[in-house]
Amino acid sequence: MSSISPHALCEELGERLKQARLNQNLTQSDVALRAGVARKTVLNAEKGKAQLENFVAIMQALSLTEHLDLFLPKPQLSPIQLAKLQGKKRQRASGQREENTGDSTEW
Repeated sequence: MSSISPHALCEELGERLKQARLNQNLTQSDVALRAGVARKTVLNAEKGKAQLENFVAIMQALSLTEHLDLFLPKPQLSPIQLAKLQGKKRQRASGQREENTGDSTEW
């Protein structure tokens, strides 16, 4: 897929949105109402011309957001990054220390 242009990929995503809408037997107006966008926004998204926020709103309207992890999975931390985040691990307990306020006298 890396040889496909960004424009062609956007058009393919738009076609997939359209097919998902048709599979659910929804009109563009139905989806627009659910997504809180204009019908023309849905039309443009189906042509592959949508802002990311509108694209996601349409996906939510079509109940497709569970597919986002397949579309763009969360990156996993490498072992090196994980070690840096953890910092130094404690090697031993320090025990409890008593506060010395200077007011007490030892018996």
